Amino acid sequence: MKIGILQAGHCPDNLRPQYGDYDEFFKRFLAGNDFEYATYPVVDGVIPDNPGDMDGWIITGSKFGAYEDHDWIPPLEKFLRDTYAAAVPIVGICFGHQILAQALGGKVEKFDGGWSVGVESYTLDGHIEEAQLIAWHQDQVIEPPPGASVVGTSAFCRHAALAYGDRAYTIQPHPEFEPGFVSRLIESRPGILPEDVVNKAITSLSRETSSAKIALHVAEFFKRARY
Repeated sequence: MKIGILQAGHCPDNLRPQYGDYDEFFKRFLAGNDFEYATYPVVDGVIPDNPGDMDGWIITGSKFGAYEDHDWIPPLEKFLRDTYAAAVPIVGICFGHQILAQALGGKVEKFDGGWSVGVESYTLDGHIEEAQLIAWHQDQVIEPPPGASVVGTSAFCRHAALAYGDRAYTIQPHPEFEPGFVSRLIESRPGILPEDVVNKAITSLSRETSSAKIALHVAEFFKRARY
């Protein structure tokens, strides 16, 4: 099965030698499924031509906002609408969760409640009732688009996971992130996060996450029979 990775951001330069770029995070996250991958760095303006070239698509996270004025965002949104219309399955993570919602008519904003960073608790309907997953975001989907069902929530994020029938599944947290990476990311970005957010995040990173269960769910979503 061929999975296209729509890479919407790059791992920081100082962390890339150890962790790889963001496409490598997803290859590790979904290891063991015999997927083949092709990476399209959409953040650099590389947009695929045909949704049907792959059996499924993943949209990665990004430091950019879905609502920001970047040349690559409108063609990415068009590609996602075309992919959705063609019923080629889509999985979106963090920015990917937001950009698909926006492309299909939802609304994304910078949340006035601040940041969610570190291991947070989520209720995910249908597969994990209480999930512990790593978050790193301030933006949120404020209004889901038509056709989307809310299947995940947290105390901080009302629309933390969305399901679009068999066509798409998106989630706000980062199940592909590892605690060690997040700790290094916090260190490499001093001054970005409020001190209380940093302290809470670092303390939370000792908690066991549910990432393996999400990986299983994502793999099953891609492999699901569709008619």
